[in-house]
Amino acid sequence: MKNIYSLFLLTLLTVSCGGEKKKNSVENILATENLEKIRAKRTELVDDQKIIHDKITLLDQAISKLDTVRKVPLITTFTAKHEVFKHVLEIQGNVTTKNLIVIYPEYNGILSKIYVKEGQKVTKGQLLAKIDDGGLSQQLTQLQIQADLAKTTFERQERLWNQKIGSEIQYLQAKSNYEAQTQAVNQLQQQLNKTNVKAPFSGTIDDVITEQGSVVAAGQSPLIRIVNLDEMYIETDVPEAYITNITKGKEVTAEFPVLGKTVETNVRQAGDFINPTNRTFKIEVAIPNKDKSIKPNLTAKLKINDYTNENAVLIPQSIISENAEGEQYVYVVNDKNENKEGVAKKVIIKTGRTQGDVIEVLEGIENDAEIIKEGARSVKDGQTVKVINY
Repeated sequence: MKNIYSLFLLTLLTVSCGGEKKKNSVENILATENLEKIRAKRTELVDDQKIIHDKITLLDQAISKLDTVRKVPLITTFTAKHEVFKHVLEIQGNVTTKNLIVIYPEYNGILSKIYVKEGQKVTKGQLLAKIDDGGLSQQLTQLQIQADLAKTTFERQERLWNQKIGSEIQYLQAKSNYEAQTQAVNQLQQQLNKTNVKAPFSGTIDDVITEQGSVVAAGQSPLIRIVNLDEMYIETDVPEAYITNITKGKEVTAEFPVLGKTVETNVRQAGDFINPTNRTFKIEVAIPNKDKSIKPNLTAKLKINDYTNENAVLIPQSIISENAEGEQYVYVVNDKNENKEGVAKKVIIKTGRTQGDVIEVLEGIENDAEIIKEGARSVKDGQTVKVINY
């Protein structure tokens, strides 16, 4: 009987506590719409949360001390070293030459003779073609005869005048006639020379445009195209922002995708005029062309050295993170032990120029610092890490 009574009391107490707990549940408190009770319940729950958090922290600390096979993040690292950093501007240009021209006639007439063919090498001053002179050569012959006679007359009159024989007017007339005939011969000779088409420079005949026997007009009919592939250069426009960095003598790597060829050269000329239309200035890059493989109007990709740092620290861009304040940071490993375990430390850095996949670090990284590479975005400041460099 006594046991039954004790059991009854225990059951009554359990039901009473359960009812009290249900009565104080969040749902029931909210249903009362009593602000004081709601605030009190919230304070109670916050206190319970803090107590639970503190207990979990104690448990984690105990596990950390007792667990000999704890999991440590595995990372790879590299050592920061000072090195030469050459930044380049990549831009496109076209090959050209000042020794590429189309020759036009200086005289009207029939193209009576062409002395060269396409692909033929010629020297400066070599006769390329001949235009019919229309009788100028016969006129020149007659004028030359008259000029010779005038010369003989003048020389005889001059000897007499030196001997005080004859009048001064006779001497002056002979002299004037001789000079006039000589000038007429020279003028006609100049006209006749225009019928000869000569090479303005040494080079190669690229194209014979007008056929022999055609009627040509001075300054209008293209005759022959001649080119010299020895003095080639690349011309391109560069944004005005680089006017102080890209100057004469700067190193350039010129790539010709069509030829599969790369040439190391320099900027031979940088313009001083800014084009107001596109805000650029022109540069010329000399191109050695001994094998004559580079042709005019060929497209080239230029890599121009516009900035050099002889003592730079370079890191991959992929390992850089950014905080809420916009500051860039990386992680370094400090206090590494014999087991290659160390502590990850966040380091704020200041960066400079980029080149491909790397970026220049201006501030924040010391020489020989061990920087986390793989795993850089998964570690936390102050976390123990293990280095597993391959």
